[in-house]
Amino acid sequence: MKNLLKGFILTAFLMAANSNYAQEHKKVQVKAMEEAAEIPAYRLINKPDGSCTFEKGSIPSLKHMNTASFWYSNKTEEWEKNAHPAPRKQYVITVKGKIRFKVSDGSTFIIEPGVVLLAEDLKGKGHSWDMVDSDVWERLYIPITENSDDLFKAESN
Repeated sequence: MKNLLKGFILTAFLMAANSNYAQEHKKVQVKAMEEAAEIPAYRLINKPDGSCTFEKGSIPSLKHMNTASFWYSNKTEEWEKNAHPAPRKQYVITVKGKIRFKVSDGSTFIIEPGVVLLAEDLKGKGHSWDMVDSDVWERLYIPITENSDDLFKAESN
């Protein structure tokens, strides 16, 4: 019975100490972020003639995106590397790998983890790509809900 009483007192003491710590912790002031950070992004788009080009810019972090599903892929078929339009308006988030994208006029850009790709070149020959310094490309495909803003902000020139 003595041990039970000692255990109870010890538990009560620890709970009180933890409560005091929690109260002290509540005094910490957290400053709200005044401006959300931007995530670097490239957007593939069609020109009026149907050819593919790209824009460099960003999308805001901590902003809800208009999406309904996503899937993960780590497989690549050879046809995917050939010129093709995007099958849908979508974000492509690279998790692992470094990819060089090429558009109609021969211009290229690199996508790697930390850089978002918006694939919106839905017509024409589209884009092509190849892997750089790796034979693995792991990525998330996140389709953008129809008629929704992609949140892309083009870089000022």
